[in-house]
Amino acid sequence: MATGMHGEFRPGSATVPATKVEISVSCRNLLDKDVMSKSDPMCVLYMTALGSTNFAEYERTEMIKNNLNPDFVHKFILNYYFEELQRLKFEVYDVDSPKSALTAHDFLGGLECSLGEILGSPNQRLEKPLRGPSKNSGKIILSGEELSDCKDVFTMQFKGTKLDKKDFFGKSDPYLVFHRCNEDMTYTLCHKTEVIKNNLNPVWKPFKLSVRALCNGDLDRTIKVECFDWNSDGSSDFIGEFKTNGRQLSEGPGSANHYELINPKKKSKKKSYRNSGTIDMLQCNVEKVHSFLDFIRGGTQINFTVAIDFTASNGNPSQPTSLHYINPYQPNQYAKALQAVGEIIQDYDSDKMFPALGFGARVPPDGRVSHEFFLNGHPNNPFCAGIEGVMQAYQQSIRSVQLYGPTNFAPIVNHVARFAAAYPDGSNYFILLIITDGIISDMDQTKAAIVSASSLPMSIIIVGVGPADFSAMEELDADKTRLSSRGQYAERDIVQFVPFREYLSAGSNAMLSQARLAKEVLAEVPDQLLLWMKARGINPKEGPPQQHTPIGQAVPTQQQQPPPPQPQQYNQQQQFPQQHQQSFSQHQFPQQQQQQQPYQQSHQAPYPQGHQAPYPQGHQAPYPQGHQAPYPQGNQAPYPQGNQPPYPQGQHQFAQQQQQQMIVPQQQSITPKRTAPLPPPTTATAPPPPFAPAT
Repeated sequence: MATGMHGEFRPGSATVPATKVEISVSCRNLLDKDVMSKSDPMCVLYMTALGSTNFAEYERTEMIKNNLNPDFVHKFILNYYFEELQRLKFEVYDVDSPKSALTAHDFLGGLECSLGEILGSPNQRLEKPLRGPSKNSGKIILSGEELSDCKDVFTMQFKGTKLDKKDFFGKSDPYLVFHRCNEDMTYTLCHKTEVIKNNLNPVWKPFKLSVRALCNGDLDRTIKVECFDWNSDGSSDFIGEFKTNGRQLSEGPGSANHYELINPKKKSKKKSYRNSGTIDMLQCNVEKVHSFLDFIRGGTQINFTVAIDFTASNGNPSQPTSLHYINPYQPNQYAKALQAVGEIIQDYDSDKMFPALGFGARVPPDGRVSHEFFLNGHPNNPFCAGIEGVMQAYQQSIRSVQLYGPTNFAPIVNHVARFAAAYPDGSNYFILLIITDGIISDMDQTKAAIVSASSLPMSIIIVGVGPADFSAMEELDADKTRLSSRGQYAERDIVQFVPFREYLSAGSNAMLSQARLAKEVLAEVPDQLLLWMKARGINPKEGPPQQHTPIGQAVPTQQQQPPPPQPQQYNQQQQFPQQHQQSFSQHQFPQQQQQQQPYQQSHQAPYPQGHQAPYPQGHQAPYPQGHQAPYPQGNQAPYPQGNQPPYPQGQHQFAQQQQQQMIVPQQQSITPKRTAPLPPPTTATAPPPPFAPAT
C-alpha cells in the first residue's frame, strides 16, 4: 500500500500518484442546544466519488460531552490526489441519543470545501465559519498533514505524584492530554488518557499510540503533555504541563522520563513555586505493527468459501416472489450479495478456485436432506472457477435440488474450520460467506462451532436476505458482548452480520448498493486477520512470496488434522451418500502395492481441468517410505469383497484402472467423514414426499 508520495516501487506496473494525509478537526463557539448543559458535539465527514456530485458519509469523530470548543481526538485519514478535485463536507451535530441516525441529533453547522483548499492554506490550516441554523454558528478549524510510513506503536504508562488539589470539596480528577508540535509552532491534539477520580497520586492505564499519531515518525518533534482536572460540567482546570519528544520517551522509565508539571501562571506569581506535581513513566515499549497488506505481500492467501441457504422458507424458486427466483434480467438478492463480496475477495486468491456449498435442501438422486452439499453437483470436488463459476453452480443447484430445511449453520462452520485448523502457520486465512433468509435452527450448535473456530485463521460473514427478523443474528455478531457457549468464550470476534435490505432502496443504483454492502461486511476482516496473527506471534514473511499451492491441492499431514467432528445427518440406507463420496476428492481407495507414487500423466486425478495432483513431480505421497496408505497391510478398502467403490459407472476413469494404479489421498477433507447414519429430520412425522427438484 502506497503511503508516501511516491509509494512502493513495483517494476512493470502502474499506480496513481497519491499520498495519505491526516485531517484534524477543532471547533470554537458552537451553538448551545442543550437546556441544562452544553452541547455534546460530534463531527461527520462526507466525500464525493470521482465524477459524482453526491456526498456520502465517510467517517465520524468521537462525541465530546458538554463542550462548545471541542478538539476532536479522532483524525480523518484520506488519500490525496493532486490532479483531482476532492470535495469534502463537514457537519457538526449535538448528540442527543445513542441512535446512529443523524436525524436523531441537532445540527449545529457545516462547511463545504476541497481537500486541496485545506492543504493549500497557510500552514495547512483552514479556519472558516460554520453555516448553521443561526447567523453565528461558530467556526471550524481544519488542519492537514502528510503522514509518514512509520508503523511503530508506543505502549506507555504514566503515574502522577502530589498533583495540585483543584476541587473545593475533594481532590482533583486528573487526566493527561498529549499534543504534537506543528511547523507553525501550534499544537495538534493526539491523545487523552482516562480520568481518575479524586486522586492526587493517579496511576493511569497503559495505552497504545502510534508513532505516526504521536509525532508523525519524527522522534525529535516536540511533544507537549498537559495535565487537567476534570469537571462534570465539561470544563477542565489546568494543573500543569511538560515537554518531551519521542526519542526521550523511547528511553523508558528512569530519570530521563521524570517530569515536573509546571503551571506558568503560578510560576510567574510565586517566587517559591516549584511545581504542581510530578509525572513519571512506568513503562514504554516500541513495537512494529504490521498491516493487512504486509501479510498479503508476504504470501498469505485469502481463501473464500460460500454457503447458500436452500431452505423452503425462501419460497418456490419457480415463482417470482421467491428469493431464489432466477430472473433473466436482474439478479436476486443471493446473487447480488455473492457478487458484491466475492468480486473483492477473489483478487486476494491466486488460483481463483472457490468451494461453493449449499445447506437445507433435499438433493439428488434419492432426495435425502443435506446441510453440506456441493453446488456444482460434483460428488467430491466443490471448487468453482471464479465467481462466475460459483454463480453458474448456484443457478444449476436451484434447478436440481428441492428446498427443504431446517436452517443449520453448524455443519458449514465446522466444514471450513477443519480446513483452517490445518494451517496454523499464517500461510492461509479463510473467509466463509453464509447467505441466508431466516433464523438459525441450530443456534446452540452454531455458537459452539463459532467459539471453537475463533482460535483458527478464519472469519465468518453472514448476509441476511429477505424481510425476516434477524435480531437473533446480533448475538453471533458479538460486537457488544463476547460470544460464549457452555461457559467457553470466543477468543476473538470473527462474525460480521449484515441484513442486505438495509442496502437496498427503491430506485437505488444496484452497483452502489452492492459496493456499500461489500464495504460493510469486509471492513472487519483485515483487523480480524491481524489480531489472529499477532496473538500467535506470526510476522509477515520477508522477500518475494513463495509459490502458492491452491487449497484444493494441498494435503495437510495426518498430524495437522484435527479430530473428526460428529457425523451429520444422512440417509439410513447408505453410509457414504453419493453426493459426498469423501469430500474434495480425498482418500480414494488404495490398492495393495508396496510403494507410493504420484499420479502419472495417463491417469486422471479428480481435480478440475488444468489442476495437477497435489504432489510435485518426483515427490512421495505423505506416508513414510515403505508404508502403505492408511489401511492395514493386506486389508482392502472398506467395501465387501467383490463390491465396487460407490462411483457411478464410467464417472471416474481412475476408478476403472485400479489394477494398474495406486491412488493416494488427494487433499484434506472439508466434509466430515461419515461413520454412522443418522435419522431423518425429527420434524417429519411421516416419510418425506417423493423427491421433486426445483420446488
